[in-house]
Amino acid sequence: MSLRKGLIIFIILAFGGNAIVLLKTVDQNTINTILTAKKSYLIVAFLLVLLSWTWDTMRFSALARAAKEKVSLRLGMILTWLHYFGCAVTPMQSGGGPFQVYVLYKRGIPIGKGIAITMIRTMLTVLLLSIIVPLSLVIDSSILDQSGFVKGVVGYVFSIILMTWAFIAFTILRPDLIKKLGKWVTIWLKRFKIIKKESVLPWSRWISRETDNYSLNIKLSFSTGKWSFIFAVICSALHLLTIFSILPCLMLAMGLPFNFTQTILTQAIFMFVLYFIPTPGASGVAEVGGAAIFTTLMAENMAGIMAITWRFYTEYLSIFMGVMIVIRLLGWGATEDIYKAEKAVETENNANNE
Repeated sequence: MSLRKGLIIFIILAFGGNAIVLLKTVDQNTINTILTAKKSYLIVAFLLVLLSWTWDTMRFSALARAAKEKVSLRLGMILTWLHYFGCAVTPMQSGGGPFQVYVLYKRGIPIGKGIAITMIRTMLTVLLLSIIVPLSLVIDSSILDQSGFVKGVVGYVFSIILMTWAFIAFTILRPDLIKKLGKWVTIWLKRFKIIKKESVLPWSRWISRETDNYSLNIKLSFSTGKWSFIFAVICSALHLLTIFSILPCLMLAMGLPFNFTQTILTQAIFMFVLYFIPTPGASGVAEVGGAAIFTTLMAENMAGIMAITWRFYTEYLSIFMGVMIVIRLLGWGATEDIYKAEKAVETENNANNE
């Protein structure tokens, strides 16, 4: 899927989802509440968005330092926006990491290191979410009784978390098996004539080298780079806390009562589920699903407009900044550039191995 096509699908589904939500939930009371909203809290919500970008940027820079690389705060901010854009235009929000790895590679950071840095960044979020959800349930177990959807999805969330961490542990503890798997895939690609016969050996060596890079830099993050890693963990926690504080702030603007623990649990579960929605950026499902799950926090006539506003602050603004970065930094031919970069790596490997 091209970037342009992915973005178009995202916009169409988002607009369609928002239209359905507005038609189904908005009434005169909703309009009256919006007209009397406290604008100061809306401004605070925007400042929280800026703060969340800052924490994410500092986290990325810290993880790069842990891997003995330097990522400036400016580049870290660009990578943060690119992550949102990449997630918005790819199914299962899978494009954020590859875009970051590509930009890091163009800045001279090996692909293995780039994968390690971006993967740890994502895994820190997963780890914290896997702590927040059960902790919130311990603090207030009645939350599950308020929504059958929340109760049904908690088990799904935990199973995905466990499988994700099992996979990460596998890549760290058994890099030799990852190398064998990579070689096996390369041979099959050659068999189906996707790659040339003479490219099998260079690609196999490249996979082995980048796997070693990945494994080494994962270990560096927990050894010589441990203080930078600890700082990255703190930034991750502050990033999530900032993101989760946006919804309560919006509810304050509308004069709606809320339980902070309940809003955190609801957002944590919903945010995690959105990672596994097949539409680009989870568009459509995020808007309609948000309206449905937010009914556990507020009246139905406010849940829809609050879901849309929450989505605007937490996603749309970041995606817009990502689009601006792509146009200026990569251009709409970014997908082709990434393919060219992969070809350049193969050519470099051929030259090194000759």
